[in-house]
Amino acid sequence: MDITLKSLFRRCLSIEYINTSNECSYASEKIGDTLYIYFEKSNGLKDWKSNFNFPAKATEGFFAHRGFLACWSELLPFVDSIIRKSDAKKIVVCGYSHGGALAVLCHQYICQHFKNLHLEGYGFGAPRVVWGICKCKSDWKGFTVIRNIDDIVTHLPPAFFGYRHVGELITVGQRGKYSSVDAHREENILRELSTSDQRRL
Repeated sequence: MDITLKSLFRRCLSIEYINTSNECSYASEKIGDTLYIYFEKSNGLKDWKSNFNFPAKATEGFFAHRGFLACWSELLPFVDSIIRKSDAKKIVVCGYSHGGALAVLCHQYICQHFKNLHLEGYGFGAPRVVWGICKCKSDWKGFTVIRNIDDIVTHLPPAFFGYRHVGELITVGQRGKYSSVDAHREENILRELSTSDQRRL
């Protein structure tokens, strides 16, 4: 199956999500030998509260955005169960915006606990999640943040607060083409993926 960043992002936007009791959203599907795990953009008040709950909190060997960690803790048992019940040889983790932040944390968890699986992760318009000096940078090998260059969300929380992107950061689009808010809109990210990046997964 020939999958590009654009087609993966389209699937992330269109797949039907499952909501936990605290409104955290996830989805999964298996295609061939690959298990895809998706995380949804902010879709409710609780998600937005999590987005702004950005003081750092300690977790497995690093510090991370407290609000995103709380959502990931809610999702972890469901995701862990999906992986353990699957016979997939490869996992692709994907999320958009708020979901991209959860993909960052999911990628690290899989890297630590399922070392025998081939792992790739993608955060479209993902905010920064990791705070301070991180001793486990290798946990995000194979993770890619996709930034439509002026996208305000990908510049938050601010770097001067100590937050940083992990993995590989690639930019699409042209500086000044969109406002910082419009650059984050899904239709504009899709448009720029059409012209800027057609990598195959």
